[in-house]
Amino acid sequence: MRPITRIMADKVGVAGAVLSTMACAMCFPAVAGIGAAIGLGFLSHWEHLFVKVLPLFAALVLVANALGGFSHRQWHRSALGMIGPTLVLTGWGSFMSGVLDHGAARIVLYAGLVVMVAFAVWDLVSPSSRRCGPESC
Repeated sequence: MRPITRIMADKVGVAGAVLSTMACAMCFPAVAGIGAAIGLGFLSHWEHLFVKVLPLFAALVLVANALGGFSHRQWHRSALGMIGPTLVLTGWGSFMSGVLDHGAARIVLYAGLVVMVAFAVWDLVSPSSRRCGPESC
């Protein structure tokens, strides 16, 4: 059995975060409208579960991209990959705690989702490779 790689964890985390927001019509109506249009409206029955799972998926992507910096030694790429999950976690936390206005928290969360998806697509099109060997860098 092959272990879960960083690329798999990153893509699963992004897909889970996007799916979680598509299921929450009350919290994130813009993305939930897209989800309902593609046939995911039935997920609204489990909205309470997806609201709790969203930060777990974002944290998975954050950790996967942070660990990617260690294995590939490309800190700029790893830092870019960590911006999206950080925005999602910030938007989700401020939405749930009421620190920001709900509109501002949604904008931060939507921006984080867009950055996460864009980075995942970039990672598929141009995958990272190790810049130097383990013995010398």
